Amino acid sequence: MVTYMIPCLLGLEKLVGDEIKKLGLQDVRVENGRILCRGTLADCARLNINLRCGARVMLVLGQFPARSFEELFQGTRAICWEEYLPRDAAFPVRGHSISSQLHSIPACQSIIKKAMVERLKEHYHMEQFPETGVKYQVRFSIFKDEVAICLDASGEGLYKRGYRAVGVEAPLRETLAAAMVLLSRYRGRDPFCDPFCGSGTIPIEAALIAKNRAPGLDRSFDAQRWAFLPGDSWLDAADEAMDKEFHGQYDIWGGDVDPRAVAIAKDNARKAGVDDIVRFEVADMKNFHRDSEYGQLVTNPPYGERLLEKREAEELYRQFGKVWRNLPPKWRTLVLSSHTEFERTFGRQADKKRKLYNGMIKCDVFMYGNV
Repeated sequence: MVTYMIPCLLGLEKLVGDEIKKLGLQDVRVENGRILCRGTLADCARLNINLRCGARVMLVLGQFPARSFEELFQGTRAICWEEYLPRDAAFPVRGHSISSQLHSIPACQSIIKKAMVERLKEHYHMEQFPETGVKYQVRFSIFKDEVAICLDASGEGLYKRGYRAVGVEAPLRETLAAAMVLLSRYRGRDPFCDPFCGSGTIPIEAALIAKNRAPGLDRSFDAQRWAFLPGDSWLDAADEAMDKEFHGQYDIWGGDVDPRAVAIAKDNARKAGVDDIVRFEVADMKNFHRDSEYGQLVTNPPYGERLLEKREAEELYRQFGKVWRNLPPKWRTLVLSSHTEFERTFGRQADKKRKLYNGMIKCDVFMYGNV
């Protein structure tokens, strides 16, 4: 058994923990900004392919306290690097330090790299390493003097599903869009709408969830080239994921006033393989209405910081609130916004609120209805 660390956006920890538990991993521990769990080496593929809300998958190689560079060096050197890295491996080092005595990131990178080289020199009887082979990205985190040394199995962050080559301004990360859909409790039965769809991320993630399609099936991961992982684990994980897919009829809709954004959304849906179950239209939010008794409205309207002036954003929220009040009462609505006056301008206090981050922007999810 090995330990995995799954970092995530602040506020999404429980969702990611629930995802990991559903995959059957053990000893799932939810912490601020990350989840730790235990599994087999083959679970590396399953985590990467299936996780919707996690940021990346990291294999934990060592955890130890370090208040000095000597402790950092010795703790790193004690890891059996030769079991993971071949002699031509490329092993760049990246990381961060929070609330710790070892706060200089460049110095920590240098010490960790030096300790790795010393260990590998002893095993391979080489003085220099060409680093011309497969990349094994080393990531370290130091929090309150506790060090975790990991290998980054994902490469590109898990939010990069592979379907969004281009986007419009202020794109919403796919992992956060998926989290909003999950928070709305959408499972594919009711109508699902996003009247500010932009490049289509929220409706596309809703379609992937409705179909139970694993978000990582159409991309590659760094760990696919790692020699120490079981060679057939990636194909096995993909087959397992595809066997669990659903096939049905769904009512998923996205609208936007920008024709270019809608064209991009349609192309993104095609790349994601969900263009047959998602409809995108050029549509003004002012004309939005639905008659069905139940449904989910999940959206990320412009905040005012980057896309619109604050007053324009507030006017947009007022109009949105008027339209929303005409929806049937049993609809669930989730709105992501960083605007501090959203509820006042929208015209109603949220039934629930949840703090999340869209990149570096601190936001709230305003939740209305039975959520």
